[in-house]
Amino acid sequence: MNTKKKLSSAQQEELLKTLKARFEKHTARHKGIEWAAVAAKLEASADKLWSLNAMEETGGEPDVVAQDKKTGEYTFFDCAAESPKGRRSTCYDGEALASRKENKPEDSAINMAEEMGIEILTEEQYRALQELGKFDLKTSSWVKTPAEIRKLGGAIFCDRRYDHIFTYHNGAESYYAARGFRGALKV
Repeated sequence: MNTKKKLSSAQQEELLKTLKARFEKHTARHKGIEWAAVAAKLEASADKLWSLNAMEETGGEPDVVAQDKKTGEYTFFDCAAESPKGRRSTCYDGEALASRKENKPEDSAINMAEEMGIEILTEEQYRALQELGKFDLKTSSWVKTPAEIRKLGGAIFCDRRYDHIFTYHNGAESYYAARGFRGALKV
């Protein structure tokens, strides 16, 4: 593991405190899951804690949304009301970023997710998140784009408007101040 991607004991303690408070505040997101079991997995996974901290620092407000009954893994999604502030104004991926000749954004959603050690939400995961609350009422979020769409230069994003979840398309090189991405992490 990269030593730069390791939190100090104090940072770990602070993050666990934040995650626990969010877990207890939003119990409807993770019915039947006990915090003690989640905390035990997190404490044994320094690299996953680093990724959760990156999610937190960029405004994602990660929270537990599911547990895989076969593997025991817990899934965290970014649960911030709007697309995380620290991850907006990004184009879709590195190829799109490289294709821009002028006014390049600082980064791409896929690259940032990889650097953070998380996966960008799929459309299915995005829709599952929306079952847990109302998210992206003013912003939108890039979602994992099928290869056949990406090969043709496009990318997809989602948001919630008029009490419905919409999936749209755009050129992968586009970027907007109100569009970011949400991530998922399995622990």
